[in-house]
Amino acid sequence: MVSSEGLGRLLIVVLGAAVFAALGIALFVVAPANMTDLVGIVLALALVLVGLRIAGNIASSLFPGYDVAEVAVEGPITRDGGGGRFPSSPGSTPADDIVDQIDRADEDETVDALLLKLNTPGGEVVPSDDIRLAAERFDGPTVAYTTDVCASGGYWIASGCDELWARDGSIVGSIGVIGSRVNASDLAEKVGLSYERFAAGEFKDAGTPLKDLEENEREYLQGLIDDYYETFVERVSDGRNLDSEFVRDTEARIYLGEEAYEMDLVDHLGTRREIETELADRLDRDEVSIEEFEPDRPLMARVGTGAQQIAYAFGAGISGLAEDREFRLRT
Repeated sequence: MVSSEGLGRLLIVVLGAAVFAALGIALFVVAPANMTDLVGIVLALALVLVGLRIAGNIASSLFPGYDVAEVAVEGPITRDGGGGRFPSSPGSTPADDIVDQIDRADEDETVDALLLKLNTPGGEVVPSDDIRLAAERFDGPTVAYTTDVCASGGYWIASGCDELWARDGSIVGSIGVIGSRVNASDLAEKVGLSYERFAAGEFKDAGTPLKDLEENEREYLQGLIDDYYETFVERVSDGRNLDSEFVRDTEARIYLGEEAYEMDLVDHLGTRREIETELADRLDRDEVSIEEFEPDRPLMARVGTGAQQIAYAFGAGISGLAEDREFRLRT
């Protein structure tokens, strides 16, 4: 049986197609006397197709056919999807886009629940926490799930959701923080480079790769790592209702989904279909309809993304050489 929303969408699409078809015939077939019928028909059909798309978008806005929003966090987590001056992998996750998608889903009156797909090895600390906070702000059930990897920053995000689902063979955990730097002082000396310091503040150049770390600098940087780690432990213990000492005892290990479930790091093991069934039961309906929310980017931004992917193909090698030149912090 067709719902009233479905009939409404169909009516709008049919009316839109009729209007644009009439407009196309009037503009490209009837009016221009010197245009061949074939060209006119082609242009009219093109306008009809555009009209169908516009009418479909209008129909979807007026009669949305979904009640659950899905937002995907896939790949390394960074602030803007980049990693510096060089192009990053097109598979990286821009945290600001993810936050925007979750907020749009929260503002959508037809969305009753949020499904957060987490397939990520982690990434930068603050962007991961921003996504977690967005999930916590969502007004309704929030279910995180992973099919492959939910590690480090991904697990940080999951701590802001009501529950976490995984598959038996999923990789879960890595509750820890890492900082790294390249020590290029010996190489610099071999090629005749030397480091001369001009800085205000004792630790301003801590982590600079062209010099050896002093012991007090090493303690300072390790202290930063320890502070972030304690925050990570606190987020997980509070969000997942786990004892903080238990979280520390994991020692940033990764676990397969089945073991993670036995340790209460994961709430349920199951497939995507089973998650949908659980959501339908929770929302007290026969089934749910899921809409994938995507970044709301203008046309030029989409063109830029395509250009970035091309640039990545040529520049990935250079980017790899340029990474980790200075001290970097990530989960």
